[in-house]
Amino acid sequence: MAASGKLSTFRLPPLPTIREIIKLFRLQAVKQLSQNFLLDLRLTDKIVRKAGNLTDAYVYEVGPGPGGITRSILNANVAELLVVEKDTRFIPGLQMLSDAAPGKLRIVHGDVLTFKLEKAFPESLKRRWEDDPPNVHIIGNLPFSVSTPLIVKWLEHVSCRDGPFVYGRTPMTLTFQEEVAERLAATTGSKQRSRLSVMAQYLCHVEHIFTIPGRAFVPKPEVDVGVVRFTPLIQPKIEQPFKLVEKVVQNAFQFRRKYCYRGLGMLFPEAQRLESTERLLHLADVEPTLRPRQLSIAHFRSLCDIYRRMCDSDPQLFAYNFREELRQSKRKCHQEEDRGDNGDLSHCCPQDVLHVSPGQSRDQ
Repeated sequence: MAASGKLSTFRLPPLPTIREIIKLFRLQAVKQLSQNFLLDLRLTDKIVRKAGNLTDAYVYEVGPGPGGITRSILNANVAELLVVEKDTRFIPGLQMLSDAAPGKLRIVHGDVLTFKLEKAFPESLKRRWEDDPPNVHIIGNLPFSVSTPLIVKWLEHVSCRDGPFVYGRTPMTLTFQEEVAERLAATTGSKQRSRLSVMAQYLCHVEHIFTIPGRAFVPKPEVDVGVVRFTPLIQPKIEQPFKLVEKVVQNAFQFRRKYCYRGLGMLFPEAQRLESTERLLHLADVEPTLRPRQLSIAHFRSLCDIYRRMCDSDPQLFAYNFREELRQSKRKCHQEEDRGDNGDLSHCCPQDVLHVSPGQSRDQ
């Protein structure tokens, strides 16, 4: 109820429950797409409340599925809700919601990983980056299979202030596997501290606001689900290009249980690795025997600043990839074997990278 006494709150008319929608349209979660339906409207209402005041807001919902969170958003008295859904099976149920909320719900059949939000909402919503966040929100119960690549993609958009962030510091309220949610919000030194922790926290204020038990979903996932809220910072804590920060952070966590100098050394070609790594750590004032999870954002800021300076001095350095050097060394080994040279081949394969498994390269 508005202060003037006029009725201003929109409420959806009586509709079939989400469970009934699932039965009506014979919907089943596809395991390969890591789909899990949240049926409890008390929980979807809580997610929407935690997103903040949505009165007259423009909301972008990703992965609406059968429409549980969609209903809660519409009942929050938004100006407009845009949903992007890849799975055509869910469109009829969403269309039913659209018919019940004329002019409120816009449905796009598309992929959230490629959908462009830049021109989806009115230009008048745009705010300066230094101002309060715009009246635009991103909300979603993300399939586990896309949650990590999607948040990394959006963090890059935050860094460039484009995509969903052309409107300003657009807040995001999203679901993740509990383990990923903990990593995103993990503090320096904690066991959950990871690549994702640093990449999210140097650009955003990150809050793991509550946990939803797995039993609330259909089908029940093997893990609980964390709800995380992101608010882009006015000033990033590391002022270097996103790809450079990503490379430094990703390499630092290559060997998460070893000292940080091991992973950071992979930034440099083998011939200069020892000398360059020592120089990087010395100039950045970082103790080489710290574990990756013990490195603070301030540590990473120094490392990125010094690495940028080294790249500026050697323009080929940023393009260096130690895995490519390893592949070339292995090809050389095979060529020498084919020629019948069965002597000492240790020079072909850098010993400090031989044991790196694929799973160690993308620590989350």
